[in-house]
Amino acid sequence: MPVHAFIFPGQGSQAVGMGRDLAAAFAAAREVFQEVDETLKQKLSKLMFEGPGEELTLTENTQPALMAHSLAVLRVLEKEGGFTLADKAVVVAGHSLGEYTALAAAGAFSIPDTARLLKLRGQSMQKAVPAGEGAMAALLGAEMAQAEEICREAAPVPDSPTGAKQVVEPANDNGGGQVVISGHRAAIERAIEIAKTKGIRRAMLLPVSAPFHCALMAPAADAMAEALEATPPRTPIVPVVANVSAAKETDPLTIASLLVKQVTATVRWRECLQAMTELGVTSFVELGAGKVLSGLVKRVTPDATGVSASTPAEIEAILKTL
Repeated sequence: MPVHAFIFPGQGSQAVGMGRDLAAAFAAAREVFQEVDETLKQKLSKLMFEGPGEELTLTENTQPALMAHSLAVLRVLEKEGGFTLADKAVVVAGHSLGEYTALAAAGAFSIPDTARLLKLRGQSMQKAVPAGEGAMAALLGAEMAQAEEICREAAPVPDSPTGAKQVVEPANDNGGGQVVISGHRAAIERAIEIAKTKGIRRAMLLPVSAPFHCALMAPAADAMAEALEATPPRTPIVPVVANVSAAKETDPLTIASLLVKQVTATVRWRECLQAMTELGVTSFVELGAGKVLSGLVKRVTPDATGVSASTPAEIEAILKTL
């Protein structure tokens, strides 16, 4: 019998139309979208279903939208399959904001609290760095050690009389030769040029609105520390493998601390996948928009299976395998 982990996507998986067919087909999905809309006092579901895309990709909208979609998929699965998450999954995990979704799925946060936390997280991350000062880039065909070396070489400001350095750090170790770096725009641009001299297959700027998961996000981490003190997590019904520790966590105080660190720290997704396979996981079920994480499963842990569920048809297919 397969041993399942449920995993939840992060920013970049959003698309106009997400969740629309789900809401049309299932009352359980509509209830999740309505709960998030009412909590945030905005028609987020209308934005998800109809766009415009520029508004959906604003970080403060993207984060709660992806969470709402993923949890709507989970609620439909549970309702149609007649089971709870704990019946089917031995562990959960999520990529960046997806970690909040994973915790909500495991009962550590309510849906309204998760929506509020992610709205604040998005707003705080956007405000942390003035527009245009930060950037992120993907290094394709790079391993983590190579990315760290490139960042070290790119940090010094050229011709600086004081030896000044800018922030440029690994933000996501996604595995399969995909590392994302984040920091000051000028340093990121230097890193792209350095990567070209080191045989990295491709180095490219990403279309993001802020430099996530680096030291420049410290003001956002402070905001999340305050928010999580006011809204602490409960003990999850199944362990979560955390982005920062790449280990299974169940203690609420530890989880809250790691969520604060996660704002500025590297998302260790490759190690998270490996940790879950070491816990016996043989099947990764990605719930929500896109197929990014199930694609990474195939590259990082090829002996495990990775499937995704977003649409009614995909949910029907997955129910036959769970």
